[in-house]
Amino acid sequence: MNLNLIAEGALDDGTVEELATRLGVGSRHLRQLFTKHLGTSPVAVAQMRRLLFAKQLINETALSMTDVAMAAGFTSIRRFNDVIFKTYGRSPSDLRRQKIPQLDSTLNISLKLPFSPPYNWAALISFFMNRATPGLESVRINSYRRTISLNGHHGVVEICPVSGQNYLQANICFPKVTLLAQIVERLRQMFDLSANIAEISAHLRRDPILTHLIEMQPGLRIPGAWDNFELAVRAIIGQQISVAAATTIFSRLVATYGEPLAVENLWNADLRFVFPPPSVLAQADLTTLGITRPKAVAIAALSTAVAQNPQFLTHFPTLNDAVHTLCQLPGIGEWTAQYIAIRALREPDAFPANDLGLLQAMKALGKPVTKAQFVEVSQAWRPWRAYAAIHLWSNVSTLPKEEMLSA
Repeated sequence: MNLNLIAEGALDDGTVEELATRLGVGSRHLRQLFTKHLGTSPVAVAQMRRLLFAKQLINETALSMTDVAMAAGFTSIRRFNDVIFKTYGRSPSDLRRQKIPQLDSTLNISLKLPFSPPYNWAALISFFMNRATPGLESVRINSYRRTISLNGHHGVVEICPVSGQNYLQANICFPKVTLLAQIVERLRQMFDLSANIAEISAHLRRDPILTHLIEMQPGLRIPGAWDNFELAVRAIIGQQISVAAATTIFSRLVATYGEPLAVENLWNADLRFVFPPPSVLAQADLTTLGITRPKAVAIAALSTAVAQNPQFLTHFPTLNDAVHTLCQLPGIGEWTAQYIAIRALREPDAFPANDLGLLQAMKALGKPVTKAQFVEVSQAWRPWRAYAAIHLWSNVSTLPKEEMLSA
């Protein structure tokens, strides 16, 4: 059961019925699933999310209580005050640990984003660094910065590790406090902070093929995406070319069609653009950028689908539904669909069994397999095959071939 939509605020301004429709199930069935697996209702889960996020904002930021209530998804200050008092026995003002100077009108705050150790920051930041898009991202050993765009508003985010601590530090510069919860949830997904890595590793270590790889690089996370549409476009561009070539072409696309960053950049003057919306790319002639015609057609089809239905690349009832739907678009095959499912859709069991890098990794480990055999071998890794793929790709001596993992 996918809780990402609730974490992103689907029940802050929507109903359980609307959530069920987005997930492709009936509202009664959805309530039954929550009761069976979580012992509570969707509304109660959403309320707890609002409560915990409000508590974090009270303790870690200088936001006014009105802004805290709005950012956490409460529909009224009175409701916010009542819930806080009933839960903690104190008012929101009493909960604040110390007096902090109030902020100006631009949201500019720092928050801790906890994770369960171990967390392999080095491997994750290396992945992002090798694929960083100039003007859109700035990646260093100890920081990841990028521009963001939500509901027509621009901002900048920065994520940094904190030595000896089980959290990442998020610095957020954005003008709309009501979108803060969504920003935080997107960052958590992008950096895979909610993964129960101990459980995942214990399951995968049962297979001797993966035991040594996990011991070599414990705490590997799936490198996610800030924006699903952006990642899907990058995946199409990256088909059958090197990482460097894909980055060059993708950067050219951003510089040509991206919107100029409309907020003051506090951290890096090199961040200049936000990614272009699907409505723009749907009409663009991308062949002038060095993108092959089949890829240009694929990007146009994808862009049109997302422009017509903004939820197209959000959540699917099952992994098979996601892969099937994506493969209906021209220029998107199984590999691209599975790759999008891993990084954008956060499907932990997505698995591109036809990936040349994965097949060569198996061969280097003394376990050569055909694609059909690989699918059979991978059954033991379910429901965490995406993490198995990350470990195989990250094996230093068997890095995936550029032409197959260029995205």
